[in-house]
Amino acid sequence: MPSSTSLIFSTSNLIFHTAFAVSLTLIFSFLKIPALFLHGLHTYIHPDDVNPNSNSSSSGIRAAIRRPSAIDSEQPKPRKKSKEKFEFDESKAQIFRLKLNEGHIQSRIYFKEFYSAFNFSLIALFSLLLHRFLRVDKDAGVVKNGTIIPLLIGFVGFCRLLFLIVRVGFETSASKRLEKQLSFVFGVLGFVLGLIVIFEVVPKWVLDFEFRSLDGLGKFVLAVFMGCIVGYLYIPALRNSRAFWLGTDQIRCNLSIISCGWFSRMLLVASYIMGIFTSLLWISPFAELLVNKNIDCRNESKMVCKNGDVMELAGSIGMPRSDFDNIRRWCLLITGFLQLLTVRPNVQMFLNEAVLCWYQRLHASKVPDMDYSRAKVFLHNHYLCLVVVQFFFPATTVLLLLGLSQFDDNFLKGISLVSNSLLYSALVKELALFTAWWIIFVWAVLNSAILALYRHGTLYVS
Repeated sequence: MPSSTSLIFSTSNLIFHTAFAVSLTLIFSFLKIPALFLHGLHTYIHPDDVNPNSNSSSSGIRAAIRRPSAIDSEQPKPRKKSKEKFEFDESKAQIFRLKLNEGHIQSRIYFKEFYSAFNFSLIALFSLLLHRFLRVDKDAGVVKNGTIIPLLIGFVGFCRLLFLIVRVGFETSASKRLEKQLSFVFGVLGFVLGLIVIFEVVPKWVLDFEFRSLDGLGKFVLAVFMGCIVGYLYIPALRNSRAFWLGTDQIRCNLSIISCGWFSRMLLVASYIMGIFTSLLWISPFAELLVNKNIDCRNESKMVCKNGDVMELAGSIGMPRSDFDNIRRWCLLITGFLQLLTVRPNVQMFLNEAVLCWYQRLHASKVPDMDYSRAKVFLHNHYLCLVVVQFFFPATTVLLLLGLSQFDDNFLKGISLVSNSLLYSALVKELALFTAWWIIFVWAVLNSAILALYRHGTLYVS
């Protein structure tokens, strides 16, 4: 029978978790962190959208690119007409830069959905982080020791992000029809690959995951879920690759307004490299290079193997399995955090993509047709928060799933519906960790393949 001290301590955890979540909800409702997260980004508009009678400098709007002869003037002067008279009016060719504030961001589509998902995800992450550092009575049960609060908040936060990315994926005019068709094709391929992996058609030594506790229906549902992740991550990965291509100035356009600064460029490169490295840590042939399976424990200059033999440490390579598992979780955490930091640079590159389209159309012919670039600038402004959701989803879901995988080995103890709490606790942790890795793996593979097509010249930004 548990002592009165442990019972009071467990109940205080539950009260503390509840008060902490409610306090964060109230604080975030006043701080408006999602709007601050996007504050200061630069979007672009055509002069047709600006009132010609208003002062552009006082409203925060200024020309992003002007002719050299018009630097000192308030309004750009039209080019002198040559002998051949064209109908194109160059005064309509200027593009203006607008610094986004809270009022502009709130008018974008899907802002409310992004606002609520952002705040709820932050609350879930902080709640999971708090549970990680609190002392938990494992024998008290999932309700009494307070584990139920971060568990529910983290799971609901993951489901909300999942439903939001599905809703965004069904937006008809936000992407091309070909992109949606390819997204469906990749989803089917991901489902087939999921069946191959889950039902162990490939050798067991390929992936460092086991799903022995799942029955046939559970494995089929997991394979469907894997295919859905691939399908809904294709379009965000395509936009992320374009942002990386522009942000690192791979097209060598020599336009400073399109490329990003050195710090943002460093974040883009670090996030891409870290994603590839982390995805390889669960590939068994690569993991075997870093793990010494003969090690059971280590004592200074000697180690004891499982068969009891003593071997000299000199000349052996690798690390203990427990240390390697900790490194893999840390790499998942770093990768998710880096992807979260690159959301702003990626969104800025998405907006700068419209500038590149305008610049290409402007110099395509002597009488450029600006209707396409004008429509592209409008759509990039209109779907700003939709794209933010697509960039925000992979990083946040990885962090949430990683937090859900860090509970105790028997955290489901005390739930009457769970017959074998130890078995199902291990299964839930394994599924959460596998889903986090699968998102990183799919994200790294899709980005690498798309960047390879850009490098080969098959795809190009326009």
